[in-house]
Amino acid sequence: MKEFKRYTVTAALPYANGPKHIGHLAGAYIPADVYVRYLRSMGKDVLFVSGSDEHGTAIPNQALKEKTTSRAIIDKYHVQIRDCFRKLGIAFDIYHRTSEPIHHETSQEIFLNMFNKGLLDEEISEQYYDDEAKAFLADRYIVGTCPRCGHTNAYGDQCEKCGSTLSPRELINPRSTLTGNVPALRETKHWYLPLEKYEHWLQEWILKGHAKDWKVNVYGQCKSWIDAGLQSRAMTRDLDWGIKVPLPEAEGKVLYVWFDAPIGYISATRAFFREVSLGKLEFAQPQRSFGLVQPEDWKKYWQDKETKLVHFIGKDNIVFHCIIFPIMLHAHGDYIVPDNVPANEFMNLEGDKMSTSRGWSIEMHEYLEDFPDKPDVLRYCLLANLPETKDSEFTWKDFQSRNNNELVAILGNFVNRALVLTQKYFDNKVPHRSTLDTIDIKAIEVLRVLPSRIAQSLEYFHFREATAGLLDLARLGNKYLADTEPWKLIKSDPVRVGTILNLALQIVANLGIVAEPFLPFSAKKINEMLNRKPETWIDAGSDVLMAEGHALGVSSLLFEKIEDGVIVQQLEKLHNKKLGIETEVYSSMPLKDEITFDDFAKLDIRVGNVLKAEKMEKSSKLLKLIVDTGVDHRTILSGIAQHYTPEEMVGKQVTLIANLKPRKMMGIESQGMILMAEDAKGKLKFLQPSDIVSPGAVVS
Repeated sequence: MKEFKRYTVTAALPYANGPKHIGHLAGAYIPADVYVRYLRSMGKDVLFVSGSDEHGTAIPNQALKEKTTSRAIIDKYHVQIRDCFRKLGIAFDIYHRTSEPIHHETSQEIFLNMFNKGLLDEEISEQYYDDEAKAFLADRYIVGTCPRCGHTNAYGDQCEKCGSTLSPRELINPRSTLTGNVPALRETKHWYLPLEKYEHWLQEWILKGHAKDWKVNVYGQCKSWIDAGLQSRAMTRDLDWGIKVPLPEAEGKVLYVWFDAPIGYISATRAFFREVSLGKLEFAQPQRSFGLVQPEDWKKYWQDKETKLVHFIGKDNIVFHCIIFPIMLHAHGDYIVPDNVPANEFMNLEGDKMSTSRGWSIEMHEYLEDFPDKPDVLRYCLLANLPETKDSEFTWKDFQSRNNNELVAILGNFVNRALVLTQKYFDNKVPHRSTLDTIDIKAIEVLRVLPSRIAQSLEYFHFREATAGLLDLARLGNKYLADTEPWKLIKSDPVRVGTILNLALQIVANLGIVAEPFLPFSAKKINEMLNRKPETWIDAGSDVLMAEGHALGVSSLLFEKIEDGVIVQQLEKLHNKKLGIETEVYSSMPLKDEITFDDFAKLDIRVGNVLKAEKMEKSSKLLKLIVDTGVDHRTILSGIAQHYTPEEMVGKQVTLIANLKPRKMMGIESQGMILMAEDAKGKLKFLQPSDIVSPGAVVS
C-alpha cells in the first residue's frame, strides 16, 4: 500500500432541506469519522471536511412545504445537522456550507477555467417547461415513472428506489412537482460536460487502476456505467436558487447542484485554512505540529499528488463522486482525483426502506433527544451492522441486544471488573507484576497483535471487521479474568492477584486507545477512570502502558442496560410517526391572570445574536452568554446548561427581554432574560423568528 504524505477525507455534503436520519450516519459519517480518528491517532496529517449542501431544487421545494424562504430553510437545517454531528462525535475539522461566498467564488472559478479551456459544450436543447408556473423545470421539479424499475415517483435525475441515474426525457408520464401538470418541451441554452470524451481515462483510472482496491459494489457500478457508454450532462440549470453561471449570456441560470456540491469539499478546505491562518480555528489533531499556516496551504490537500483523497458517501452518490466530479478535477488539470471512494449501501429500518418523507425513519435529532447520553451506543450498533457491500437493517431489538449483550456484558463488564477489583484489593493503584504464567504470556501475545489487525481492517475500510476486533479485545480481558479468577486467589496468593490485575489494567488501557475511533465518549471515560492521558494508536498493543503504583481515578459503569419498555416505546413512536400520530401529548400549565395591553407594552422584547458562551463555574445550570442586542453587547445568565453546550449557543439567534432590571447571580450581573419554551419531555427550546433577522429587531 502506497505511503502518502497527507490525507484529505470528505464525508458527503447532506442536503440542508430537512433532518437527517441514522441511515445517513451509517452510509457516510460514522465510518468516515472512525477512519479519520484512527489516522489522527496514528499521527497522520489528515484533514476531515464536510458541510451543508444548500443549493439545488430540494431547498426551494422544502421552502414551499414549510411556507417560508429558501434562506430560512438552509439556516434552520444547517444548524440542526451540524449540532447533531457534534453530539454524535463526528470530529470534522470544518463543517462548512455551500451558501458561503468562498464557495460561490470557488465554483465559479472552476467553471470558468473549464469554459475558457473549451471543455464545456454549449447546446440549445429542449427542456420541460411548466406553463402555469412559468418556469423551466430542473431535474427535481419533475417526477414520473422510472424506465428501469417502474417506480412511479422517480425524479428527473435519479430513481431513489432502484438508484438509476436518469435524465428528465427518460421518465415515462412526466409531471411537474410545482403544479402537477404535464410539462411541455421548450428550447433553452445550457453548458454540457461531455462525459463520453473521458471514457478512456476512466477505464485506465478505475477499471485498470482500482480493480483490486475499490469495494466490489463501487467498482461494479462504475464499470456498468462506463461499459454502457457515457453521455454529455448539463452543468447548468434554469433556476433562481443557486450559484449564478458567471457568463454574461447566462442570465437566470445557475450551476447544476452536482457541479457545485462536491466543489464544497474544496471551498471548505479553503475556508478552513483561511480561518486557521487568522487564528479563528485549530486543527482537530493537536498532537500534530503544522508550523505557521498560510491561506494557500489548502492547495497541498487538493493539488499535491502526495495527498490521499478519500470520499465517504452512500451508494446513491457513487456516479457523482466516481464519474462526474473526478472528470471535472481531471479536466481542470490542477487537482488530484480520489484514491478511494468506500461507498456504503443502504441501511433499512424494521423491514422497510428508511425514508423521512414517509415517516419511516429515526432522525439524528430524535435519537439524541431520547438517548442524549448514548451517542456511542448508536455508533457501535451502526458500525457492527454497517451496509458495506449490501443493504443491512436496523431494528430496535438488535439495538437493545447489542447494547445489553455486547457493550454492557462484554466491554463494560470487563472494564468495571478490572477497576473495581484493583480498588478493592490494591487501594486503587496499579499493582506490582511478578513472574508471568503461561496464561499471562498467551494473553500478552494476543494483546500485541489485536490492535494491528484492527488497524489493517480500517486501512482497507472493513469497519464491521474492525468493530468486531474491538470487541475481541474486550473479550480477551473478560476471558483472562474468568480463567484466572483473582477473587478466589486474593487470600491465598495476593502477589499472583497483583500480576493478574496489572495485566488486566494494561488491556483496559489498550481499550482506551483502540476504542477511541469507534466509541470516542466511552474511550474518554475509560482514560478518565484510569487517570491517564491517552496514548496514540502507535502505542497500542503494549503490555506496559500502566506504571506500577499509578493511582487510578473514580470508576463508574461505562454502559447501562436498556429495558424492554424503552424499546416498546420506540417501536410505538416509529409506527405512530408513520401514521402521523404524536406519541406524547404535552400537558399545558394553566393560564396566568389577565394583564392589560399597557402591561405588555412595558416589555422590550428583542432578537439578539449570541456572540460568546461559557459555563459558569460551580453551577450545573447556568451558561454565561454575551449577546448582541443591536444596541449593545450584554451579559445574560441563562439556566440552560443542562440543555445546550456553550458550543451550540454561539451563533444562535435568541429572543430576550431587554429592559428587565439587572439581577446579580453568583457575583455576575445578568442584563436580561432569554425566552424559552418547554416541550413534552422537559427540553427547553428557543423562541426564534422563522427567518434570520438583524440583532435588535423588536418583537411586537
